Amino acid sequence: MENNIVISVKNLHKSFKLPTERAWGLKQAIFNRLKGIKGYKEQKVLNGINFDIRRGEFVGIVGRNGSGKSTLLKTLAKIYFPEKGSVEINGNLIPFIELGVGFNPDLSGRENVYLNGALLGFSNKEMDAMYDEIVDFAELREFMDQKLKNYSSGMQVRLAFSIAIRAKGDILLLDEVLAVGDAAFQQKCSNYFASIKNHQTVVLVTHNMESVKKFCSRAILIEKGRIKLDGEPQKIAEAYNNLWKQ
Repeated sequence: MENNIVISVKNLHKSFKLPTERAWGLKQAIFNRLKGIKGYKEQKVLNGINFDIRRGEFVGIVGRNGSGKSTLLKTLAKIYFPEKGSVEINGNLIPFIELGVGFNPDLSGRENVYLNGALLGFSNKEMDAMYDEIVDFAELREFMDQKLKNYSSGMQVRLAFSIAIRAKGDILLLDEVLAVGDAAFQQKCSNYFASIKNHQTVVLVTHNMESVKKFCSRAILIEKGRIKLDGEPQKIAEAYNNLWKQ
């Protein structure tokens, strides 16, 4: 992989097994097997995805619900593993994909910062150096010794996002982060994205075409598990909007 390529995806395939009927008892299971009756159907989600992302690119991944974009993001984060193809990552990758992943509701906000940092591969000493910056960005200092289960969903989002961006990874994976939190938090996210454009490698899954046009240096449109278009954000945003006119 070239030095300036930080993500390389080659011929990526991913599918899920969806149960269709249940075999009640061993006899029925053997009968179904002999008859070639499967208790599931296979749903193909990613069907031959290929792309490279270079250092410093801010790439928007867009598509209708069910197109495969979130599955792609989770495969990049190694939450899912492909049946076929490969994903190569060159650098430290920080995912911000689902609220609550890596959090323990029975621990305090402070303890969850260190827990999340450990899951991302950082030592306590490294988290000590980042802690004040994380808390200040989240604006939650007075709540850090409270249990996370007492936080509102918006407060949890602010804390999780603050950890993700202050961990200073080489690559940020973000799923619809601008769609959550209050208006002030969304503006804070917007200001942060503007500051890192062309300096930080970011992969953002979103339905917000204004975000794509404003922040992204490149966008990829996925349709039915395949890349339909890959290129200039304005062009991709127009193509996405045209999907709803078909």
